Amino acid sequence: MIREKLSATAEAEQAFWFPGRWLGGVSMMLAPILLLTGVLLRIQFYFFFPQQLAAFKENPVLLVTAYNFFVAGNILLWPAIITLAQLVGNKKRQLALWGGTFVIFGLFARTFHGGADHLAFQLVRVQGLELATKAIASSYGAFNIVATLNGAILLGWIILAVGAYLSGTLGLFRSVSLGLMAALMLGVLKGSSWVSVIATAGLCIALVPLGIKVLQSGPIPNLKAVIGWLLIVLTVVVVFYFLGQAG
Repeated sequence: MIREKLSATAEAEQAFWFPGRWLGGVSMMLAPILLLTGVLLRIQFYFFFPQQLAAFKENPVLLVTAYNFFVAGNILLWPAIITLAQLVGNKKRQLALWGGTFVIFGLFARTFHGGADHLAFQLVRVQGLELATKAIASSYGAFNIVATLNGAILLGWIILAVGAYLSGTLGLFRSVSLGLMAALMLGVLKGSSWVSVIATAGLCIALVPLGIKVLQSGPIPNLKAVIGWLLIVLTVVVVFYFLGQAG
């Protein structure tokens, strides 16, 4: 009896993986949609920074909403990438290791750029469009260590897409769709183009169905558990929001 219990415990420990089926699956379904929404909301404006700053002056709510959707999707994407790397790594470990690592490093770079975007928009609000544009133009090529990660995300998506196909995690079409993310523009105050739409739409095609499959790969919790977790998540989000606003 004791031996059977120890065996069951060992199997349970081996079955655990981070971030887990639910966080990974929900991330796969939600993050690509948030990214695509952010891209579409700002598609009407030319993608380079002077036009983005001018667009913010004329449409501040729209631009802030678009950039926040994009940043939220980018941050929420990390569990999806770890989950995808976990699936790819069952058969193609090296491709999963390098592809997943490079993409996640690239997500850090995009988040850093999101902070710079926020500051640039505040310069428009506080100092005016002309001074803000001059400040961004004068500092656009300034060195920062995060810029060294720009190439990582471009290469990472391709490696991960190849691994997804060779491992059988995704078919050819959805693997190519995943690899299209390598074409998504990277940098401070980069708006949207139709290439951006194609890239983020490809991410939706690649990950959303896989997220559904991941969620369906195990037992479904009862309604009471779902409601309980939703209340916990909403409470944590509200608390974190007010903590963030407090500075």
